[in-house]
Formats: sequence, structure tokens, C-alpha cells
Amino acid sequence: MTHQAATVLSQTIALILFVGLFVGILAYVFWPGNKAKFDEAAELPLDDDNDKPEGDGR
Repeated sequence: MTHQAATVLSQTIALILFVGLFVGILAYVFWPGNKAKFDEAAELPLDDDNDKPEGDGR
């Protein structure tokens, strides 16, 4: 196997892996069961309980 063939093969495998990872992330994000988690996380900056300093406030 030449250097050029090994380079093409490794780039092709990396492309397939990254596309698969991207599709997996999209499936996780848009899965209907995860909506409640994302809605709760979206409300965190607006939650008044999070404005309190943690610990003794030093």
C-alpha cells in the first residue's frame, strides 16, 4: 500500500466516522424523549433560585 492510498483510505474512514457521529448527535438532540431535559435546561438561566451564591457567599 502506497502512502497516497493509505492517506485516501484514512481520510475516507475519518469522514464516515464523523458523519456517523454527527447523525448520532442529531438523532439524540431531536429524539422526542429528550425534549423535557432540553426544556428544563433552557429555563435554567431564568430561574431565580440560581441567582443565589453557593456556599457562604464569600
